[in-house]
Amino acid sequence: MAQPTMTPMSKEMQDCVDACMSCHNMCEEAMSSCMQMGGQAQMQIMRALMDCSETTRMCADMLMRRSPMSAEMCAMCAKACDMCAEACMSMPEDQVMMRCAEACRRCAESCRAMAGARM
Repeated sequence: MAQPTMTPMSKEMQDCVDACMSCHNMCEEAMSSCMQMGGQAQMQIMRALMDCSETTRMCADMLMRRSPMSAEMCAMCAKACDMCAEACMSMPEDQVMMRCAEACRRCAESCRAMAGARM
């Protein structure tokens, strides 16, 4: 009996997975940077980074396995990325945080497009 095959991912889906994984990696790097800095002010930023890191990874996973909840996950991921970008922007002098904010913005844009797309 032939095994059913999954339809290949669209370019938009693959781009979204790539943006999610890139954002996840950048959030992890930014968390490491924040931990080295220390300080109580970083706690709000750390929470945003953790939420974004976990959400982007889960979103990429759900897209890759063609979860029926992908659109909803993409919408939530876009929101987490927006919040994280804003938190990172509170440290404009830090290059790691600025790169993270940019990765978050790219991911949010890609996820918003996927949230509105038929999957």
